[in-house]
Amino acid sequence: MSDAYSAYTSSNPRAHTRAAVLLSRWDRRLFHAVASRHWPGAEPVLPRLSHSANHGLLWFGAATGMAVLGRGTRSRRAAVRGVVSLAVASVAINTVAKRSVRRARPVLDAVPLIRQLKRQPFTTSFPSGHSASAAAFATGVALESKGWGAALAPVAASVALSRVYTGAHYPSDVLVGAGLGVGAAFAVRGAVPTRSQLPPGRPWVEAPALPGGQGLVVVVNRQAGSADSSDLVRAALPLAEVVDCEPGELSAELENAAGRGRALGVLGGDGTVNRAAVVATAHGLPLAVFPGGTLNHFAYDLGIESMHDTCRALATGEAVQVDVGRFTPGPDGARAGFFLNTFSLGVYPELLRIRERWSPRIGDWPAGVLAAALVLRGAEPLEGEIHGRLRPMWLLFAGNGTYRRMGPSPGGRHDLADGLLDVRVVHGGRRPGLRLLAAALAGPLSRSPVHAARRLRRLRIAGLAPGTPVAYDGEVAEAPQELVLDKAVGALTVYRPQT
Repeated sequence: MSDAYSAYTSSNPRAHTRAAVLLSRWDRRLFHAVASRHWPGAEPVLPRLSHSANHGLLWFGAATGMAVLGRGTRSRRAAVRGVVSLAVASVAINTVAKRSVRRARPVLDAVPLIRQLKRQPFTTSFPSGHSASAAAFATGVALESKGWGAALAPVAASVALSRVYTGAHYPSDVLVGAGLGVGAAFAVRGAVPTRSQLPPGRPWVEAPALPGGQGLVVVVNRQAGSADSSDLVRAALPLAEVVDCEPGELSAELENAAGRGRALGVLGGDGTVNRAAVVATAHGLPLAVFPGGTLNHFAYDLGIESMHDTCRALATGEAVQVDVGRFTPGPDGARAGFFLNTFSLGVYPELLRIRERWSPRIGDWPAGVLAAALVLRGAEPLEGEIHGRLRPMWLLFAGNGTYRRMGPSPGGRHDLADGLLDVRVVHGGRRPGLRLLAAALAGPLSRSPVHAARRLRRLRIAGLAPGTPVAYDGEVAEAPQELVLDKAVGALTVYRPQT
């Protein structure tokens, strides 16, 4: 029927004009119905809400509140996605849409004076920029965080309604503006996928379903997370066995836990998770990760951002296989060392050592700045033989999986089971700070006189001076004079919900 109607109207201009007139009449009738109707409780709220959304101030404030009050990186990502979606919608509305259809604003005769805006808009009426911004922000947030999206949806709908209620727009202005806002949010998602769209590892595998944590032993690093972290685990998983321990007891407790559970759980940061992963791999057990440390890169790259994510995966037995990076010989002459995130030689291990020394006194961020200033001022490049060639280096970085460039540093990983090492080398020379910055900005798969980046399955390093520090997953040890980097592909099974 719609095809026949389109053909009819396209061949009959009078029919097309008649349809436009009917739509315009419907639009004006609905506007007058909303404008003249008494809405209990709306008069003190909707005009103020409409005013607060001017220039996106309401949404910028909401984004700030989400970033500050929200727990985990999901809230911050949702806030950023909402703001970017709003910006895209605003540009589209103000540069194209409003200039294409120059519709006059409604006549305010039917709108009570108490509802009218103190300052009437001077731009054209079609489409509604406020409605586009509200829909774009709320949709962008919802695509990243359903919880925050559900909280913002009524606010966004109220802003859209307020534009008709105050007489600023016709209903069609609001509907089209909201549609453009939703489209802007999905356009941003097409350019920058949400975390749920990215493959966190492959392949999906089945692990023992442990509803309530039955058969799970969770080892909690007391120095990680908040003081009530272990109590939160016990409340979420009442059937699990939860063991609190100090860092010096961690390895022994993990080994004991692996011997009496169907799965091994761990609460802590990247260093703690590294030790648990080694034990779980050796015993062939699936690992349940509860992010609770200062750094939780492995959990976040896997898509686990809260205790709730892990509990859902445990209840259904959903898991993924991920690679484990390794270097042989390992620290202290051990047969092998393992890393889930990164391995590095050069200035970074020393920077990490100084930061760890000062962070309890002055905080993590100031300690990092101080460490960088001290290391780059007095450091000398290390020398190492890579694939038979001796060269000076400021930094050798190897990631367990390819890191995506996001800003001036390696960002997250989209695939933790790609079988590859992301190797980046900053060559020796003057001005190490500028060289490190250039390498970070360039990202993976690039070459220059300053740096090189490649994806490899195996890397041999020799000729290191005695006492050369090596950093892996936040831990620092003394590197052997010769070592080989490679990966145990798909060696670790980790609980992770599919949706």
